Amino acid sequence: MCLQHVVVHCCDESDGRMAGMRHVFALMILVLAAIDGASAMVEGLYCGKENCYDVLGITRDSTKSEVSKAYRQLARKYHPDMHKAQEAKAAAEIKFKEVATAYEILKDSESRADYDYMLDHPEEYYSHYYRYYRRRMAPKVDVRLVIAVTITVVSAIQYFSAHQRYESAIKYFMTVPKYRHKAIDIATKEGLFNTDKKSIRKMSKAQIKEEEEAVIRSVLESNMDIRGGYAKPGVMDILWVQLIILPYTIWKYGKWKNMKMGENQYEALEDSEKTQHLKRELWIRSKFLDWQKEKEEEMKAQLAESAKYKAYRRYMKNHGVGRMTFED
Repeated sequence: MCLQHVVVHCCDESDGRMAGMRHVFALMILVLAAIDGASAMVEGLYCGKENCYDVLGITRDSTKSEVSKAYRQLARKYHPDMHKAQEAKAAAEIKFKEVATAYEILKDSESRADYDYMLDHPEEYYSHYYRYYRRRMAPKVDVRLVIAVTITVVSAIQYFSAHQRYESAIKYFMTVPKYRHKAIDIATKEGLFNTDKKSIRKMSKAQIKEEEEAVIRSVLESNMDIRGGYAKPGVMDILWVQLIILPYTIWKYGKWKNMKMGENQYEALEDSEKTQHLKRELWIRSKFLDWQKEKEEEMKAQLAESAKYKAYRRYMKNHGVGRMTFED
């Protein structure tokens, strides 16, 4: 019984040692695989298997000016044009590419910081791979410049589109007899047409026609009040200007909102109504509400005195609201 116990105990210890050795062996394989994977992954990044600092012959404490100085010296030394023999030129070309690559990495503060991080943490190879290609693929253009160019392009398109719409509106009015005859009458009264017979004789029919059309167009532009989408484009309508005066635009919008109307609606009012709005400062909300209440009271008083409204009220009192019924 004791012998059997000893044998079983020895077997258990042997199995435990074997299991422990297997765990250690597996761990060593994983570590070696990770190290090999890291070196394989980093081989295609930055300066490959070479140290960028060693390629330029500098240290990690070197300044930007020292990096540039080392690059210029090595670039002159290894430039392919400095070598005559074919083999020497080929070797110099390879070395020159290594120097140029190292300089590109170390001259930029951000890429240099990423490279230093890789040297300090070689085991994070996936992270290095991501950082390297993120920086290589990232656009080098300043975002502010992109935004400025975009706004400029949109502003230009906006202006020329508005100008084309205005041109089409003017050309349309020039073909409408009502507006065309009115423009001719105004031009005749103001003496805008060329009446000099000597100068007219020297001109062809096409030139005379073109000059008359230009006068008619000028009269229409001066007297037509085109609004909305076909209005004449102005500087204040351009996106750039709108963004600059945005605080003022928001303030003005609030004032129009207090009056419950837009600028175009205000322009359509009679002069007496405009004067009343300005005199009573109706862009101030409290004053507008008082004025609106007064208007409602005036409207009720007018309706109370209206014969039609009185008849309507009598009808509603006697007959009530009309109903529609369906008989089976």
